[in-house]
Amino acid sequence: MKCPFCHHDDTQVIETRVLEEGSAIRRRRRCTQCDRRFTTYERVELQMPAVVKRNGSRTDYDPGKLRASLVLALRKRPVSADAVEAAVTRIEEALMTSGLREVPSKRVGELVMQELQKLDKIAYIRFASVYMSFEDVDEFTNVVREIQGPPLPDAKS
Repeated sequence: MKCPFCHHDDTQVIETRVLEEGSAIRRRRRCTQCDRRFTTYERVELQMPAVVKRNGSRTDYDPGKLRASLVLALRKRPVSADAVEAAVTRIEEALMTSGLREVPSKRVGELVMQELQKLDKIAYIRFASVYMSFEDVDEFTNVVREIQGPPLPDAKS
């Protein structure tokens, strides 16, 4: 690492500390030429994949857009902001760990639907009705049946 003062190429690490629950490292360094000291930080930088839309265009991943979609589907539903943030985090982790440079918007939509199905069934149906572009009531009814599960047997005496 170059010294920020004299721009010499050779610096020496004096001290290393792990910060933020292991997600960053702080290093105290000393320049071997001018003997001045400075601090550097190392953090993991993960790149989110680009999103490929249905029309083939590519766009940068936008966490605000993802969050807004979840919030809209969950509008007036009893789901906490913390639960929404946790869902966003899980979706982002799935995208990052995929190792892909590009991900189809369909995959992002599927991840959102998975999270909404866990959070709130009504929000799931709201999102699915727009995302899946239902053409008729039968398609809507099929999704409702899917989340309800098999019908319970009649309780006859």
